[in-house]
Amino acid sequence: MIIIPAIDLRDGNCVRLIEGRKDQSTIYNADPLETAEQFAAQGAEWLHIVDLDAAFGDRQSRNRTIVRRIAEQIKIPVQVGGGLRTVADVEEMINAGVSRAVVGTVAIESPSTLLELTGRFGDRVCVGIDARDGRVMTRGWQQAEDFSALDLARRVAAAGVRRIIYTDISRDGTLQGLNVTATCELAGNSGLRVTASGGVASCDDITSLISCGEALVDSVIIGKALYENKFTLAEALRAAKNHG
Repeated sequence: MIIIPAIDLRDGNCVRLIEGRKDQSTIYNADPLETAEQFAAQGAEWLHIVDLDAAFGDRQSRNRTIVRRIAEQIKIPVQVGGGLRTVADVEEMINAGVSRAVVGTVAIESPSTLLELTGRFGDRVCVGIDARDGRVMTRGWQQAEDFSALDLARRVAAAGVRRIIYTDISRDGTLQGLNVTATCELAGNSGLRVTASGGVASCDDITSLISCGEALVDSVIIGKALYENKFTLAEALRAAKNHG
């Protein structure tokens, strides 16, 4: 089980939202590069970055410049999502040194673009599937779609996608615990590799995810619990190693 710390960027700051609501944000560090370097020094194998401004439609913020600096300066792979809705967006991030680009909205709004992305970039593209009350949400979690998470997972699998990041939005940033059951069922029914996300509250979430026995669920993104000192990254890494 790979532990992936998260950095959410808003106006150049490292923040966390509650349930993806842009009016409920907390700033944890005004220097995201410093946060990235700390996670890398503590043993993180990957880093997950979300450009919240781009996800909400603001493409003029300084976040992408910050992403480039992080990708250039830290020595671990970086995956980035948030507002990547064209081939040019994805290409820009990969050229900046990002190891994996996470797309979401485009998977529903432009299946042909998704096909082009998988054809050009292969496994360096994955799809973020974010759901609230069983329905997929797009456009920065502001627009409900007529798809279930499994419907979308099967659709993107047919387009050549091999990995998804699944987030139960109702738990994201709440410290209420992962939706382990839904995550493991999604992996088992879709045949895709799944990175779990949303609501990790303790190391018990990590062990529960491992104990579900679904080998396709091979990684988990952790954000607020680390920033709120619910446990350390070292403790999360130990939990993954001891129960993996």
